[in-house]
Amino acid sequence: MGPGTVPLALGLLGAVATFSATFNGPRDRFWSRMTRTGIGLGSFALLTSNRSRRLRPCWWHVPAGLASAGLLYLTFRTGDRFARRFVPGGDAQIRAIYALRTLRPKPEIAARLALLIGPAEEIFWRGLVQSALMRRYGRWPGAALAALAYGGVHVVTGNFTLIGAAGVAGAHWCALYAAGVPLGALIVSHTTWDIWIFLLQPTGEIDAIDGSGRVSRLSRTRGPA
Repeated sequence: MGPGTVPLALGLLGAVATFSATFNGPRDRFWSRMTRTGIGLGSFALLTSNRSRRLRPCWWHVPAGLASAGLLYLTFRTGDRFARRFVPGGDAQIRAIYALRTLRPKPEIAARLALLIGPAEEIFWRGLVQSALMRRYGRWPGAALAALAYGGVHVVTGNFTLIGAAGVAGAHWCALYAAGVPLGALIVSHTTWDIWIFLLQPTGEIDAIDGSGRVSRLSRTRGPA
């Protein structure tokens, strides 16, 4: 058993448990649970992973992270159209994800994403999980396994479109980390992408659909929130 194996195993088990509780608990408290999940996983990574603790922010991490987020957003623009057209139930699943933005005031959600959830996910998934997997299996095999783990933990949501989206986003950040992009830039990328695609510029129609198949006017259908 190599160094970092126990924290990796415990971290992944914790991620499955906390993601399951986050997405399957009472809907109106989703953002409180998501924040606690971020704090828990991020804190565990900081306690057990040297790579997570080596975070050294630098000015160029900001433009690099913004460029990465922009590229990922363009990918999701294309993926949104594909999922709504070809994935069974894809349109309703995408709308269900976007409906989460109506549960709390948008400035509050943005603060949670920027200050806690986004940074914590990178510190955990790249700083702990991917670093341990790359040490054990090599740079690119480890990155591929980390991307599979990030997408796989979303299986507990039961939302096929969200699982696919997490897999694509995870592969993007895992590839960049394996290529040498520092954790600070990936934190900027992750948090910027979260806020932009979820709150400011959704990729398509976002109104929820009720049980009868009718559109519920929960929010604007296009454009900035």
